[in-house]
Amino acid sequence: MVSGDLDPETGYLIDMKILSDMIKKHVEAKLDHKNLNLQVEEFKNLNPTAENIAHVIWTILREQLEEHYDLKIRLYETPRNYVEYAGK
Repeated sequence: MVSGDLDPETGYLIDMKILSDMIKKHVEAKLDHKNLNLQVEEFKNLNPTAENIAHVIWTILREQLEEHYDLKIRLYETPRNYVEYAGK
């Protein structure tokens, strides 16, 4: 979830196409259909629990987003089990 103030000129918080492309390029391309333990550098020495995956995704996206945006990651394991990470 990205939150913050609306841009008074556009009326947008963030262009959803830009956010979608950012997620595809920096998160999905890096993590999707990968053996996280073997193929993803961040998990070479980090157990890929849902909590750690959410933290890694937050870190990746935080580097891409401008500072004035707030960011929270919600990662579902099942429809009833999920984790959230909003940074620290």
